Amino acid sequence: MSERTLLHWIDGAPAEGGTRKGDVWNPATGRRAGQVAFADPATVDRAVAAAARAFPGWRDTSLGKRTQVLFAFRDLVARHADELARLITSEHGKVLADARGEVARGLEVVEFACGLPELLKGSFSENVSHGVDSYSIRQPLGVCAGITPFNFPAMVPMWMFPIALACGNAFILKPSERDPSASLRMAELLAEAGLPAGVFNVVHGDREAVDAVLAHAGIAAVSFVGSTPIARHVYETAARHGKRVQALGGAKNHMVVLPDADMDLAADAVVSAAYGSAGERCMAISVLVTVGSAADALLPKVTERLDRIKVGDGAEAGVEMGPLVTRDHRDRVAGYLEAGAREGAEVVRDGRRIVVDGRPDGFYLGPSLIDRVEPGMKVYADEIFGPVLCTVRRQTYDEALALINGNERANGVAVFTRDGGAARKFQNEVQVGMVGINVAIPVPMAYYSFGGWKDSLFGDSHVHGHDGVRFYTRAKVVTSRWSEPRQRGADLGFPTTR
Repeated sequence: MSERTLLHWIDGAPAEGGTRKGDVWNPATGRRAGQVAFADPATVDRAVAAAARAFPGWRDTSLGKRTQVLFAFRDLVARHADELARLITSEHGKVLADARGEVARGLEVVEFACGLPELLKGSFSENVSHGVDSYSIRQPLGVCAGITPFNFPAMVPMWMFPIALACGNAFILKPSERDPSASLRMAELLAEAGLPAGVFNVVHGDREAVDAVLAHAGIAAVSFVGSTPIARHVYETAARHGKRVQALGGAKNHMVVLPDADMDLAADAVVSAAYGSAGERCMAISVLVTVGSAADALLPKVTERLDRIKVGDGAEAGVEMGPLVTRDHRDRVAGYLEAGAREGAEVVRDGRRIVVDGRPDGFYLGPSLIDRVEPGMKVYADEIFGPVLCTVRRQTYDEALALINGNERANGVAVFTRDGGAARKFQNEVQVGMVGINVAIPVPMAYYSFGGWKDSLFGDSHVHGHDGVRFYTRAKVVTSRWSEPRQRGADLGFPTTR
């Protein structure tokens, strides 16, 4: 049997393009599952041309019809949720329950987008001057693009394109080349839902495809989620080419545990948040900050839970944590355990010792815990993006707060405490974009916007929610007067409101 090759999706159908290909792996087995075509600039140009041709007709499609397409797409995704989850697990490695959760969170944004007729309403002021009215409207930008990461191959694209499409734009998606199948399946479901050909396109590839998107004169706006260095490159390059940009970067998410916290609740939360999806989440807790005596009460409960985590093939029943996405990424993450020990931290649990029966070539790394980490160490400075939790001990609340506020990757943070006053003080003083109070992963619902501060966001707009509506539209203000039946004559004076 010949090996499967994943193509692009352009103008409503699979499309070839580019001479290079990339490998797609099954992380659980370590075997190559297929290849994906890599777009060159000419391929990107074809996708933009298809989107540009489709845009005027979609822009002029009624809000009711656009909503019908999105409702149909929502129904199709819900009916094919298990299929999408299995595609995600086969290429990313996360367990099926996690993949199903990802699809469900993406659906919430689709449901939000179905309400766009209400959210796109403008404003109207009558008689701003005698017989003159003024009103505002929001209109689509044209062709928009999304560049999305490997860790959420369904959810993050659905943070972007449903709102962009609902607003009347055409869209080009450049998903991660590591797990591209979910994006192609969603393209098929959009077509089945009635979306006209060319309104939604998918191009695969690496930096060559990304840079072609960023520089293309036919693309009006770019949305991005990924690491901080690439987010900075996306923002600077796309902005230099005159585009509207929202670029969400990396994270170093802290979880502060005060001495009065419910330690069982905190232990459950930090283990779930640090090791779910093998730590490959931009909202994963990677730093546990214990205050005062909290470490002595909490860490034994954490290690007890780590020893019970079942690691294996994410498609198998009962598995709680799957492999990492590629062999190279697994090896890079594992290197932080050696680096932490070398710099003086204490490796409490070493995931390099993991053995998964029947999967000797899978990209596995077991749950790892490093204690007595300090900010100068590499394990603290870098975004590890794997199942490695670092513990930093601090004696006071003020010291913990200063640690967090001194970090430039300010995506998400959590505090665990029974003290409402301390929690309110923390949410007011912490300099991070998303805050959880006794909630370890404070990912906003679809009707609020997702995004961090500092080096976790380049641009002014967060993703989805009301920020998404504003990002994918631009405002126009109209001032109008209809002449009365009688002729009034010219008036060369300066117009006033009086």
